[in-house]
Amino acid sequence: MLLVADKNKILLISGDGNVIEPEKDAIAIGSGGNYAYSAALAYLDCSNLSAKEIVEKSLHIAGNICIYTNENITVETLE
Repeated sequence: MLLVADKNKILLISGDGNVIEPEKDAIAIGSGGNYAYSAALAYLDCSNLSAKEIVEKSLHIAGNICIYTNENITVETLE
């Protein structure tokens, strides 16, 4: 799976080539993906954080819950 995005859209490209657009403004993949996705949805609904702040906080939550996910992250942003 591969996540691709620009300033306006996020897409998931599956292993067999399907292109999937998320229902909400967040999507996640990987071993801790469900944890990060859940946290991101909560932050989107209940905060005024920036997209970068939501990503960082959500990945840290996933890193604390999932034994296969660590907290060493790099977030790249589009200007």
